[in-house]
Amino acid sequence: MKKFLSLIILFCALGLQAQDRALQQQLRKLQMAEYAINQLYVDSVNDGKLVEAAIKSMLSQLDPHSTYTTPEETKELNEPLNGNFDGIGIQFQMMEDTLLVIQPVSDGPSERVGILAGDRIIAVNDTSIAGKKYSSDDIIKRLRGPRGTQVKLTVLRRGLKDLLNFNVKRDKIPITSIDAVYMADPGIGYIRVNKFAATTGEEFHEALVKLKDQGMIDLILDLQDNGGGYLNAAIDMANEFLNQKDLIVYTEGRSSRRQNYYAKGNGIFREGKLIVLVNEYTASASEIVSGAIQDWDRGLIVGRRSFGKGLVQRPINLSDGSMIRLTTARYYTPTGRCIQKPYQTNADGTKSDSGNQSDYNKELAERYQHGELMHADSIHLPDSLRYSTLKLQRSVYGGGGIMPDYFVPLDTTLYTDYHRQVSAQGLILKTSTNFIEGHRKELAKKYKDFNTFNRQFEIDEEILGYLRSEAEKLDIKFNQEQYDYSLPYIKLQLKGLIARDLWDMSEYYHVMNSNNKSVQAALQLLQSNNFLLSHLDR
Repeated sequence: MKKFLSLIILFCALGLQAQDRALQQQLRKLQMAEYAINQLYVDSVNDGKLVEAAIKSMLSQLDPHSTYTTPEETKELNEPLNGNFDGIGIQFQMMEDTLLVIQPVSDGPSERVGILAGDRIIAVNDTSIAGKKYSSDDIIKRLRGPRGTQVKLTVLRRGLKDLLNFNVKRDKIPITSIDAVYMADPGIGYIRVNKFAATTGEEFHEALVKLKDQGMIDLILDLQDNGGGYLNAAIDMANEFLNQKDLIVYTEGRSSRRQNYYAKGNGIFREGKLIVLVNEYTASASEIVSGAIQDWDRGLIVGRRSFGKGLVQRPINLSDGSMIRLTTARYYTPTGRCIQKPYQTNADGTKSDSGNQSDYNKELAERYQHGELMHADSIHLPDSLRYSTLKLQRSVYGGGGIMPDYFVPLDTTLYTDYHRQVSAQGLILKTSTNFIEGHRKELAKKYKDFNTFNRQFEIDEEILGYLRSEAEKLDIKFNQEQYDYSLPYIKLQLKGLIARDLWDMSEYYHVMNSNNKSVQAALQLLQSNNFLLSHLDR
């Protein structure tokens, strides 16, 4: 009931005037309904659930991105974007009902007390977790806690008979938003960003500095599968590429005046060829960056049409820690393109801008069925959605998402039923982890650096034999034809995972991108002295 009253007060505080008689009547109606149910209903009721259901129902009538989250959900949603959490600082994998440490976070709480990659944590605060079939979420809840508190870990270390005990003092653990930073080719840098969080602007700037120190002239910015995040982080990233007073994005809504966001002109990559990789899961803040770069003719967009999420949500915190994310405006690219795709099908089959979450969720599947993910010429857009870029007057289109300048079809040739089954059962990851556990010291001695490993290391029959035997234990039927077909990709995945465990995620993507069609297309474009790219290079 308190949350219900808080919600009413909140609506008033958001600019709803007391003299609006019609609104007062609706609020009284809502309050009377809740009061009547609470006082008169035949059975006892849960006030909290009633109020939450009412809020969710109201928001469901608006758009797909206006949402309500409980206090617990709000904390989980905000944590990845805040840039840190309190914990012990390890990357881990559940292997045969045991927690296997993949890597301790550099200079984190676990590394500081001596926990090593390959250690198995079998008990937390004297409570056994080995052989209990705990989920990763269950384990995380046991390991995380307020900064400064301690957790006792019992560890089994390979080569030692006795168990080891460590008292780990929890601390702030950084959550990075950049997966990979490396030189993809002489003069060509590569940065993959997984989200736009509180620290993304700073992380991205540091990545640019690092690559420039290594001789970067041109850049591939990988925003594939990046679902977005904070607007300010997108503005910080776009600022690295654009000139002073270049418009990055503007927002506008019924009750929100147009607000423009400009580049400051102090970015460190305002010259040099730039390619941005996008796909159907590239959304929101990622589309802001992509749209600004395309509209100002600063670089090429390569891949497939992005998701089309261009609605601005205002977070409204409620008294119990829950939150409403209410859509208050739309994003527009510098040329005036609306990023948001339509999200309701009317009775006559046309698209409009309200409601229908079900159709909205099916839209990506419809793209696949209509062939959009496979063929560049499958999309036919009206001239009313055509805009001209601001420097070269190239044609670009609105109507939802960012259309690529260079199309790369979805690669459906990598997988077979056999590969899908071993992947779904986690056997590729298990195989790489098992190999690392038995050969870590040998590999570290043999491969002093990643480049040597990348040139020389090959997945041998010992590793593949383990994979097949584990698959047989799970009754996955061996199919020679499918196995042979998927073998090159299986080997690549195994090599990438081994590289990740020996070094980090940058090395994983360095391996995997040798088979990523969008990355390879970007490299070819940069190496070919593409005519358009030469004109986009400031």
